[in-house]
Amino acid sequence: MSRRMTVRLAHAGDAKAIGRLLHDFNVEYSEPAPDAAWIAGRLRALWDEDLVVLLVGDGPDGLSLLRYRPSLWSEGPECYLAELYVVPARRGNGLGRALLEASLEHARSRGADRIELGTSEDDVAARALYEKLGFTNRERPPDGPVMHVYEREL
Repeated sequence: MSRRMTVRLAHAGDAKAIGRLLHDFNVEYSEPAPDAAWIAGRLRALWDEDLVVLLVGDGPDGLSLLRYRPSLWSEGPECYLAELYVVPARRGNGLGRALLEASLEHARSRGADRIELGTSEDDVAARALYEKLGFTNRERPPDGPVMHVYEREL
């Protein structure tokens, strides 16, 4: 029997489940992660900002976290896909694709004319999914210089 693959818009009542997913995501990839309860509290504090979370499955089994901000270069907002995660046991069953397609549709419905994301070089499965759905890796363009992405803690 297959599990449900409905993608839905999360609400503040989902903060605990989202906190757990985001915590597990960071732990899986050996990234620093506050505990799930702290993440849930932070989500609740940001809920009225331009933060959108889409959830898939019963568990939920995955999430897509989108951030919006005004754009200098177009009248529509810029959309940033901050996180896309599917629990390991549900990977390879189309959940990531469903989340990404729903994210693209949500961004279009908000008037965004582009969506950006970042992923690591070794996340081959994610990169393949992004490229299948039309994303271009701007870090290594065929006809231009390599793009470097920098960050700094303040």
